[in-house]
Amino acid sequence: MLAFAPLHSAASAAATVVTWLAEVLAPLTGGAATAAAIVLFTVAVRLLISPLTVAQVRGERRRAALAPEVRELQRRYADDPARLKSELFALYRNAGASPVAGCLPALLQAPFFLVMYRVFATGDGAPELLGERLAGVPLGWHLGDGLAGPVPLVFGVLLAALLALAWWSSRRMRRAAAATGTVAGAPAEGPGAAVLGRLLPLLPYGTVLVALVVPLAAVLYLVTTTAWTALEQVVLRRPQPAEAIDKR
Repeated sequence: MLAFAPLHSAASAAATVVTWLAEVLAPLTGGAATAAAIVLFTVAVRLLISPLTVAQVRGERRRAALAPEVRELQRRYADDPARLKSELFALYRNAGASPVAGCLPALLQAPFFLVMYRVFATGDGAPELLGERLAGVPLGWHLGDGLAGPVPLVFGVLLAALLALAWWSSRRMRRAAAATGTVAGAPAEGPGAAVLGRLLPLLPYGTVLVALVVPLAAVLYLVTTTAWTALEQVVLRRPQPAEAIDKR
């Protein structure tokens, strides 16, 4: 049990924050106060890691600017993989653009999602939260806990939103790959680079699969954080003049 003490402490802290937010929001949101608190909690998490997201976007722009040089190196050292790897590493290092930095914000979100899952799957830290509802559905329920009443509608709306966001994210990743020569998070070269580059755009759909087996509260967390990511793409990745990119 000692091995899970840090997770228990984190779950208790998260439950305290969500409970406090729900109490503040109750006059405005009524019975949906806890659901609204989860949305605000998620937004706070995303704001916390937003500096890393900004750095990620800048790195992607640098990689886009380097795409012609990358293609030239791939052409020049097509028969010398070791030299190609060395030259690409030097190119990215000198430009301050890591081809694997794009996955860092997503990795940092994982602990928060795990904590939210634990709070609403086990009641760890605040068992009373399991009884809170969204449109009549307990936040601790899974999709399979009820196939009548409001359950299919509430889960259906959230899953449809996740599916639409996954499609949009996958499409964006493919477009970014066409512009930069590599998908964010994928290696620029190597025997598995091409395969990994094709698989990574499919990862957003994994969120939909996860949502099928986690509590409603966790699904709400996933929808909020995925929607926030989409908003970041629109705001931070809007086209910029070439000279502005070069200055970065």
